[in-house]
Order: sequence, then C-alpha cells, then structure tokens
Amino acid sequence: MKLGIFYGGGADVDSHIKGAVDCEKDGFDSIWYGQIFGVEALTAIALAGRETSTVQFGTSVVPTYVRHPTIMAQQALTTQAATNGRFSLGIGLSHAPVVEGMWGLSYERPAVHMREYLTIVRELIDKGTVSFSGEFFRVNAQAAVPAPKPLPVLIAALAPVMLKMAGGMADGTILWMTGPKTIESYIKPRITEAASEAGRPDPRIVACLPVAVCDNADEARDRAAGLFAVYGNLPNYQRVLQKEGVSGPRDVVIAGTETEVEQGIRDLAAAGATEFGAAMFPVGDDSRASLARTRELLKSLVGKV
Repeated sequence: MKLGIFYGGGADVDSHIKGAVDCEKDGFDSIWYGQIFGVEALTAIALAGRETSTVQFGTSVVPTYVRHPTIMAQQALTTQAATNGRFSLGIGLSHAPVVEGMWGLSYERPAVHMREYLTIVRELIDKGTVSFSGEFFRVNAQAAVPAPKPLPVLIAALAPVMLKMAGGMADGTILWMTGPKTIESYIKPRITEAASEAGRPDPRIVACLPVAVCDNADEARDRAAGLFAVYGNLPNYQRVLQKEGVSGPRDVVIAGTETEVEQGIRDLAAAGATEFGAAMFPVGDDSRASLARTRELLKSLVGKV
C-alpha cells in the first residue's frame, strides 16, 4: 500500500508548496489536497509540481457543482502538465448543506449529476473532445491541453451507485471516515466487481483517515470527536460509520502508540486499500511534538505496508 499525507497544514499558498516539498524530502509516495474554502487546490498543486520531481499529487476532493466539467478537465490537464504527469484528479459531490445552503445550487439527483459530469470530464481528458446531451449538461467542447501522461480520475464514492461509477467509469475512489471493516466487506467488493464488468483495471482505493501517535488513544479519540464532529452529522458519512459499527468519527480514527497506529494502517492495507492518506492531528499540549512523532512513524512505514 502506498503511503501519503492528507495535507492539513497552513492556509497560504507557500505552506501548500512547502508541504509538498517536505513530503518528497521525507520519502512519502503522495500528498493529497482538499478543496473546501481555502487555497484553490489545483493551482497549489501546479505550483508545487514545479518545486518537486517525484512525489505524486492528488485532490481529495474538488467539488463538481461549482466548476463546469469543461473547466475541470482543462484545469486538471494543465495541472498534469505542470507536475509532469504526477497528478490524480479526485472529484466529489460534496454535501447538500454545502451545495444548497452555501452555494445556493440544487442538489437534486446527485448520482445522475455525477454520472454526466464524469462522462464529460473523462471524454475531454481521454480524447480531447466531447459531444454530450443529458439531463444536467449539454456540452460540445474541446480540451486542447497536452499532458505527458494519462490523467487518472477518481471519485468520492460511498453509496452503491457511486461505487459502481468509481469502478466502471473512473480509476477508483477516495474515501474519508471509512474504516477497514467497511472497506473489506462493502467498498472493495462493489468497486472491484464494477471494474471487472467494465473491463477496466483493478481500481485504486485511497483511504484517508485522521492519525495521531500518542500514549493515550482515548485522549486522541476525544480530541478527534471535537475536531471532526461535522462528519458525524453528514448522512453520507453516517452510513459508512454505521457499517463500521461505530458511533462517530472518534471511533474510526487511527490513534495510539507507534505499534497501535502501525497495526491500524496495516489493517487498511489488508482490507484492500491501495493507498493511504494520513490526516495527522495533534494530541496533548505540545502540538508540534505530537505531529512530529506521528510523522516519524509514518515515514518509517513508507514502502513497508
């Protein structure tokens, strides 16, 4: 299983670039950038790509609703060129409270929206042109951006219909708040079957979870319960937390001593995750020391899980 960092550092562009440089220096396979309300992820990756040479980049994830699929394809191909072929585009639907409550857009029939969106993006990325007429989109366009390598596209997928798309139309899925039990019994079988039926390669399963190395796992989980409380209130995550048999985010984070955290990461690999994005969070009074301890363990596991 490849091991990367789910970036949660500073809010400015320079911090995003430094995060990638540090990940490469420390030997991590990848760095994943979220896209919510801060720095625009694709721009940051394009800039960071000019300062690095080996680390892989990914978005986890860029919401679809606020970017037309032609713009998304153009941005993604440009980012792929800027990183010399080290980029994976991760896209997702976001959630109704964000799409409707913050952006004032309709969240009606999100799976249909994603199917049409993904179809257009894939056509533009893979062929450079698309002619599509659907329920939400009617597009006749080109994306004439030369890229050095094929551009992988992954989608955030938790529900069965989305997992079928992730395996049958995309290159895999990016998960959040999803534990090893759910990956093994629910995610992997569905996405693998969909890929096989479509004649596509085995899909990537990128599992991202909060991680903290500390002496008191309960203290870490209590802190995680506050830091990540919002995810326990969103229906998409509530379903996978229920499948895992836990009550909330505090119970799915990977926390504890070096031995306990290593085992938690190995459990993800055994369950079928092909990549891990570690979202480090601090525990205790000394945040810097706490994060450094977690990072040291993660560095030691690269290429060994």
